[in-house]
Order: sequence, then C-alpha cells, then structure tokens
Amino acid sequence: MKRALVMAVLLVATASNLSAQGQTPFKLGTFEQNGQIFLGLVIRDSLVANIAQANAALAGDKPAIPTNMTELIARYEAFRPRLNTIANAAAAAATGSGARPAYLKEVRAVKILPPVIPKSMLNAASNYTEHAAEMQQRGNPNAPPQTGPVPEPIPGVWERTASDVRQNPYVFPKLASTIIADGEAIRMPAGRERVDWECELAVVIGQQANRVPVGRAAEYIFGYTLQNDVSDRGGRADRRHGSDWFLQKNHDTFAPLGPFIVPREFVADPQKLGQKFTLSGTVMQDSSTANMTHNVYEMLSYVSNIISLAPGDIISMGSPAGVGTARTTPIYMKAGDVAVCTIESIGTLTNPVVGPSAMSSGR
Repeated sequence: MKRALVMAVLLVATASNLSAQGQTPFKLGTFEQNGQIFLGLVIRDSLVANIAQANAALAGDKPAIPTNMTELIARYEAFRPRLNTIANAAAAAATGSGARPAYLKEVRAVKILPPVIPKSMLNAASNYTEHAAEMQQRGNPNAPPQTGPVPEPIPGVWERTASDVRQNPYVFPKLASTIIADGEAIRMPAGRERVDWECELAVVIGQQANRVPVGRAAEYIFGYTLQNDVSDRGGRADRRHGSDWFLQKNHDTFAPLGPFIVPREFVADPQKLGQKFTLSGTVMQDSSTANMTHNVYEMLSYVSNIISLAPGDIISMGSPAGVGTARTTPIYMKAGDVAVCTIESIGTLTNPVVGPSAMSSGR
C-alpha cells in the first residue's frame, strides 16, 4: 500500500513537471469523417487533430502511425514525443490568428467512435460502500456482501492483511459487443423496462499484465476513460443459480464508453475525481472516486491474478450510490431520456435513450 501511495505522488510530480515544461495536455480517441476512421488527439475537449495527417504535416521525425488505438497504446512510449509535438502545434494553431491547418478539426464536426475495443472488459461490482449499502437495503440479491465477518483470503488471487476488514473485490465480465460511443443511443431491450445507470471510472490497460503486485499496478495503467455500466434490473424470474449477470449487464448498447482516453500522466490522482450522473438534467449520482472500496491499483492487481490483461483492456471501477433501482420509489431510464456521466479531468459521456424498435444513432 505504501508503494501505491508513492506511485500516486510520482504521478502528481510528473503532471506538475509536464505543466512546467509547457506540455499541452491531450486526450486520445477514435473518430470517423467522410467514411474514414482515424486516430485523433483531442485538446480542450473541442478540437481534434488527425494524428496521421498532423504527423505528415509537421516538421521533425515522422514515425509510422498505428492504425488503431490498441496498437497506439501498446507502443505509446515510442510515439509520445511525437504526440507531444502534435499537441503543442494544435494548441498554437487553435489560438493563432491564421487559418487552422487541415489536420485540426472541431470535435463536433466529426463522428466519435468508441475510443478502444478491448479484448477483455471487467467491471467491479459494489466497489463503493454507499452503493453496496443502498443495494442491500433494497434487498437486491446481486449485491456482494459488504458487512458481516471479515472474509478469508482468496488463495492465489487476493491476499489480505490482518487489518483489512473490507470484503474481497468482486468483478464480472462485460462483453465488448455491448460497447457504444459517446452520442450513440442506449436501446431499451424489448420487454425490459427496469433499465438502470451506473457512472463509472474505467482504467485502460497499457501493457501485458499478469499477477501484478498492487505496488506496481500504476505502471500498467495507460489511462482513464468513462463507462456507463447500464444494468437490466428486471431479473430472470426463476432465480436459477441465484442471479444472472449475463442478462443484467450484457444487452446490446449497455456499455457506453468514452468519449476519449486520458493518458495517465495527465491525471494527478485517480482517487480524487468528482463523479456525477444526470438523467435528463436531474442529478442522480454525485460522488467522488475517493469513495471506492478498492482503489484502481488494487482492482488491477486482483484482476491480473485471474486473467492476463493486454493493452487496451478495460477495468471499470464500479458505481457510486444513487442508482435508480435503490430509491424508495425506483426510477429507471426510458425512451426520450438523456444519460450524462461526468468525471472530473476525464470527460463527459452523453447518450440518449431510445425504445427497443429504434436503431442506435451516432452524432
């Protein structure tokens, strides 16, 4: 745990040094324009530089640019100097009086795609104490227990110290086929009306990770994005095997992701980020990543002790309190709603909600 704290301090120092050196912060995303998909570097959440075009247009070394986000993540350290050059040039062009270069466009003028399609996507369940409590109070059998006797370690997977009284981490797989982009529609499944929201911080893996110690987990994080872990609370009626996470979590369009990825050097402390969800303008969740039961480093370590993680894989860190199903009078998403998940320094993920007969629509 001490080493994790040291890594957090180092990240703060790195971010401060970048600012002192005049480095322009940027985000990364995947976009489409005129039928062409391209990797983009985003500044100020409003301008995107086509990385391949900027690389060709700017002076200096011109490395071959990867064609997809997974490859860019895997080779990021080699490309980072060129990305820094592009970010600085884009910022200068944005504030200059002359015509903007052809490689720099308004984000609203292009279509945002999911920033990355992971090979594996794992989601934490009840990783905020307040959320676990609200689910248990409503008698939800899917909520992992947060009270009672201190659990035993999970041999070979999760060791415990004598002072650790938390429940063991709990994760479930969410299929990549559920991913949609910012601006695309969450589609209500036919016959399923109890569709809920969960605004979550998502960690993007930067390198092959297997059995990673908690104290080294920061090294394996490429960056951060957002996920709305949409959930079907309707159950399966027969209660077979107690619960059905596949049914609850894996309908088409149930994983809005993005809009962009923030490289870790631009996030001083992932455990101190404001976190808010609104439904059609009404605040439903208002919390902080500081309220996680297990932090991002612990969750990465836990998952990597079960499966090997690859560049571009996603671990979503769970939802704070304020979901619709836990309210005295439950509230669920419905056609015509707009779901907005915002996390400080990471971005805002916006998705309309449509009925089962409607097609998902992009920007």
